[in-house]
Amino acid sequence: MVARTKVLFLCIGNACRSQMAEAIAKHVASDVIEPSSAGLVPFGEIPLTTLSVLEELGISTEGQSSKPLRPADLSGADIVVNMTGRPGKSIFTEPVTAMEDWDVGDPYGFNLSVYRGIRDQIETRVEGLARRLRQKAETRHAV
Repeated sequence: MVARTKVLFLCIGNACRSQMAEAIAKHVASDVIEPSSAGLVPFGEIPLTTLSVLEELGISTEGQSSKPLRPADLSGADIVVNMTGRPGKSIFTEPVTAMEDWDVGDPYGFNLSVYRGIRDQIETRVEGLARRLRQKAETRHAV
């Protein structure tokens, strides 16, 4: 059994991008990713458009909610995936263990087509992260 990597997906409102990433990671990469999400300025709910585009692929958001970023979230994460559109170095005053800046547009307020495009970009990136984590685990086991 591979130890799962704790990945915190971060965006502005924790309503669209980070919620999509958390749900997709649970769906396609639960073997290597223990996902969570947060927002710099949480919206407080997950919009129906976010839920709809995930539902289209059979991806559940059960147990997820829009919430603020807390210091414990950062300290508990192995990797922080920053999707805020701001450079990670400009957001955090404390050093973060490992961070990836993902340039993913914010679909909030746009139509379903835009949400689907963002969802698909996030899915591709989550799958890539999972693939890298699986390869890393295989390399460790081979040694």
